[in-house]
Amino acid sequence: MTDLQENERLENIRQYIATMRPVFNRRALFTDTTEEYLTPAEPEPYERVKIRFRTAKNNVDHVILVCGEKKRAMKKAWSDKHFDYYAYEILLGEEKLTYHFEVLTGRLKGFYDSRGVVEEINEYYDFVVIPGFKTPRWAKGAVMYQIYVDRFCNGDPTNDVQTGEYTYINEQVRRVEDWNRYPAQMDVREFYGGDLQGVLDKMDYLQDLGVEVLYFNPLFVSPSNHKYDIQDYDYIDPHFGRIVEDGGELQPAWQKENRQATRYVKRVTDYQNLEASNQLFAKVVEEAHRRGMRVIMDGVFNHCGSFNKWLDRERIYENAEGYEKGAFVSAESPYRDYFLFYQQDCWPYNGSYDGWWGHDTLPKLNYEDSPELFDYVMKIGKKWVSPPFNADGWRLDVAADLGRSQEYNHYFWQEFRKTVKAANPEAIILAEHYGNTRDWLQGNEWDTVMNYDAFMEPVTWFLTGMEKHSDDFREDLLGNAESFWGAMRHHCASFAMPSWQVAMNELSNHDHSRFLTRTNHKVGRTGTLGPHAAEQDVNKAVFREAVVIQMTWVGAPTIYYGDEAGMCGFTDPDNRRTYPWGREDQELIAFHRDIIRLRRENDELRRGSLKYMDSDYNFLAYGRFHRRGQCMVLVNNNDTPITRQLFVWELGTPKHGWMRTLIRTDADGYRLGGTRYQVVAGKIVVEMPATSAMVLKYEERERNFLQK
Repeated sequence: MTDLQENERLENIRQYIATMRPVFNRRALFTDTTEEYLTPAEPEPYERVKIRFRTAKNNVDHVILVCGEKKRAMKKAWSDKHFDYYAYEILLGEEKLTYHFEVLTGRLKGFYDSRGVVEEINEYYDFVVIPGFKTPRWAKGAVMYQIYVDRFCNGDPTNDVQTGEYTYINEQVRRVEDWNRYPAQMDVREFYGGDLQGVLDKMDYLQDLGVEVLYFNPLFVSPSNHKYDIQDYDYIDPHFGRIVEDGGELQPAWQKENRQATRYVKRVTDYQNLEASNQLFAKVVEEAHRRGMRVIMDGVFNHCGSFNKWLDRERIYENAEGYEKGAFVSAESPYRDYFLFYQQDCWPYNGSYDGWWGHDTLPKLNYEDSPELFDYVMKIGKKWVSPPFNADGWRLDVAADLGRSQEYNHYFWQEFRKTVKAANPEAIILAEHYGNTRDWLQGNEWDTVMNYDAFMEPVTWFLTGMEKHSDDFREDLLGNAESFWGAMRHHCASFAMPSWQVAMNELSNHDHSRFLTRTNHKVGRTGTLGPHAAEQDVNKAVFREAVVIQMTWVGAPTIYYGDEAGMCGFTDPDNRRTYPWGREDQELIAFHRDIIRLRRENDELRRGSLKYMDSDYNFLAYGRFHRRGQCMVLVNNNDTPITRQLFVWELGTPKHGWMRTLIRTDADGYRLGGTRYQVVAGKIVVEMPATSAMVLKYEERERNFLQK
């Protein structure tokens, strides 16, 4: 035998021996940074934390914890019937800790990071622990409800904006008499009369639905119905609040100067109206708290509005009692540095100020040149989360656009966080942001974000193939489970667990088309297709699938008012239709009520780990679990039935027993309970109808009962 033949023989023997060694069970490998795998889950600096990793029992030789350049061998801490749990205790410093794992069996090596089992490591996907970073426990997994106040409920007709009360963007405002009328294409100057009294009147409805947090679009004095052009940060708009001192005249049709709009001036500058409106807001918060709900306000601090009292381009405050001159009006205004003026010799009535994206109706706030403005807005941030108002946090509009540099933006939000948390440590700070959020979620600025990239967009593309404005249809993304999981894994890696658990998971909101409308695959807007098209050919079964994902995913599921009642609409302004009181889809409301209740009753759906289980074209399966409970979520977006075999043991369930249906949706609606599935050797076989979703739960007592 030649040397070459001998080497080949020995190599064949080595390969044969290697195949006889156990190979690690990829499905069994698991860890994350929930409290079961990281203790404590929100540690302080210089605190000891215990990191845990799960493998199949007696299946691997070594588990290595890799923190940067340091590798630490983990020890097998305990075992149960099916798994071994490895642990390592580490002393934190002040800096964030990032880590992943190596798993060794014989000559086989695998890696594990936030994506799961991977062939090679990318540090972007390391697990992250930020010492000292906590998010409010009440917000973790809480069901939120977004209210666009003018369109929710008119509880007090006496405070309604009147037709001809003032001029906004060159035309007089109008009161819409027909609550059920579709919004106009130019809708910002049209008012339906919704207000805070209307919210109070519907508190029973919101509580019965299961809402835990109310998120209000802006409430402060503002001339538009959306109120993202703030006029006075110190006061709730009396058109949403209380008008106790009315007077003045409506504008004549020919009059365009708002300084002559004496009724509007009276309503929004009279301190009796302003204080009464603030008191009503305090009452709303108090009533919400009495019912166990929280309240989040919308903070628009990047820009204000041309009506703003600091600028006063409309000259509303010029002669009003108790107000300083605005920066547009006078070069001597105490607010002059609040804005960037390009020309310094144009007073009085200097219109050369910087506008956000060039819009002169949205003056950009000039923080870098005005410490006084910075201090003022910090006081606003503190004021509304403190007594007597006691709001529970802020949603921050276009937060990454504030300032003229990213360096200043980070400084501003770091100081804002310190101020708000000092006033109310349990207040949440969440931001509107598109794109990578990692730089903003390092524990010293925002708590979390409106979750576009790691929720709304992946869910929308997978279930509908539609872009979130209904501006495009992508057949290649419809049902594309690989793209869904790729997006989720990539974008979720931007969150430390405290941020992910409170992320605002929306299907719809005031800036995008209604999700139910996206199910009809119609590309366009109300200006091109008309509002009726938004309601045509919608698929409620697909919408129910989306709600099942929303209510079983990590984060805070956020319902845009009326979605639960079957509201449709293209992107704004059509997405801002009035709530259809008396015309609701009662079955959809009941469905939301029941699935919210199931979320509340099964804690693993709120605080448990999330694990990928299976996927295929138009099919998803994932688990939500902790030691006390295990649920599996299945979504079949195909228009035909399917049968799937699934490994439920990887959620920590016993390998024999039963799983029962908590809820099932399909083309005919939904039902609670129903089919039971026997677990045999850790697997179940499930038959799913077309366009359906299911939530299954393993219950230990059922297994014990069957064994007796």
